[in-house]
Amino acid sequence: MPKAVNSGRRHIIAIGGGSFGASPDDPILEKYVLAQTRARRPKVCFIGTATGDADRYLTLFYSTFTKLRCEPTHVPLFARTPDLKKVLLNQDVIYVGGGNTKSMLAVWREWGIPAILRQAWREGVILTRVSAGAICWFDVGVTDSWAGHLAPLECLGFLPGACCPHFDSEKDRRPAVSRFVSHGVVPTTLALDDGAAAHFIGRTLSRVVTSRPKALGYSVRRRGKSAIEQPLPVVRLAKSGRPR
Repeated sequence: MPKAVNSGRRHIIAIGGGSFGASPDDPILEKYVLAQTRARRPKVCFIGTATGDADRYLTLFYSTFTKLRCEPTHVPLFARTPDLKKVLLNQDVIYVGGGNTKSMLAVWREWGIPAILRQAWREGVILTRVSAGAICWFDVGVTDSWAGHLAPLECLGFLPGACCPHFDSEKDRRPAVSRFVSHGVVPTTLALDDGAAAHFIGRTLSRVVTSRPKALGYSVRRRGKSAIEQPLPVVRLAKSGRPR
């Protein structure tokens, strides 16, 4: 059974980019996520489906989290797969790796993972991670799952609206989101720079925290036939992962 540390509080922390993949020696956002569990040694499980359980990504996860005060583990879906419900409901944090969101969701649905993740979320397990692991929780994600172009993708619907990561680091993201929103292809979109993380409690955005000085989050909404981009207030994090 899941721990009662966050019982009754549903947390999703969507990270726009960066995180331990870019800064393995300075895991500020990881420290912030672990602090939200209020556990002495939180259990953290990595799901790397979006990169086909790539060994390099898995090694990077363990090399980062074995240095932090937690108990890391992972679940494979391209090798012998354990009892997913038993493993995932016994975590404090579930980390979802980046990669191909469309392929990830297809594999998840075959294994019944969306229902398990929803139960875990409702029971207080924190859901988090970057890129595919950020957008998958929303109604819609803006993804590069298709080679050569960005497109909206129907996701899990735990959180309302749309989400786009890598807003400042990939040049096609900003114009694509503006086009999708202004044409009514996607609803109001939460856009996140690398180093920015949107912390939801329940289905409400509680705060945007950042590990980089210039990182921001934005609300991109339709007004008439145009898309209006509004920067959101941010909380800067110290190296400890705590707000400055």
